[in-house]
Amino acid sequence: MASQAKPDLSSAGTVVGARHVAIIMDGNGRWAKKRLLPRIAGHRAGVEAVRRVSRAARDMGLDCLTLYAFSSENWKRPAAEVADLMGLLRHFIQSDLDEFHANGVRLRIIGNYRALDPSLVDMIEGAMARTAGNTGPVIAIALNYGAQDEMVRATQHLARRVAAGEIAVEDIGVEAISAALDTADLPPLDLLIRTSGEQRLSNFMLWQAAYAELYFTDMLWPDFDADALARALDAFRLRDRRFGGL
Repeated sequence: MASQAKPDLSSAGTVVGARHVAIIMDGNGRWAKKRLLPRIAGHRAGVEAVRRVSRAARDMGLDCLTLYAFSSENWKRPAAEVADLMGLLRHFIQSDLDEFHANGVRLRIIGNYRALDPSLVDMIEGAMARTAGNTGPVIAIALNYGAQDEMVRATQHLARRVAAGEIAVEDIGVEAISAALDTADLPPLDLLIRTSGEQRLSNFMLWQAAYAELYFTDMLWPDFDADALARALDAFRLRDRRFGGL
């Protein structure tokens, strides 16, 4: 797969289809509140949306779909809600891994997931290992992920390589930094979608979004579906991507 080193400038000024779409899945709590339901009901509905959209992304021919599931800042939420979210993640892996594998999907996790409960880490790594040889689309889950943390970890990695004499300071450029990020083996990000009406990136894929198209929708994440994804992709195709050129 292409790396995140730099955008494909051969597509500058043209209308092309997206290969890599990322989604900030926002609005589960508000979806539940509107229905006088507990927040966990919104998160459960959000998992159903993940299933719908993952299947739609595969059917639409995307190479990669990255989903922002749990940020490094989400630890500030009540402990009970965090536990519910981790429980849903466990259930999702257990219940959906067979379908992913049968359809050739490769599961990837970005973020500092190794800081999670060891039993969950084992489950995640087992799921990634099982699908590692698949040749279909990638579903990347951003888990315990924060873009600033990702860049700090990448910088520390490069600093250690300099200290070990493996590379020189002058070797550190865009490509070297991109290769040290969690997304190094994923295609360049084309389209970033955020649901729920909020219009900010919330510490998500800041480096990768440098030339991505942004798409904001008022739809709450549990209501997002194949039609909503198709509308976002239609809007993307109308964008004139110049990457700083004319």
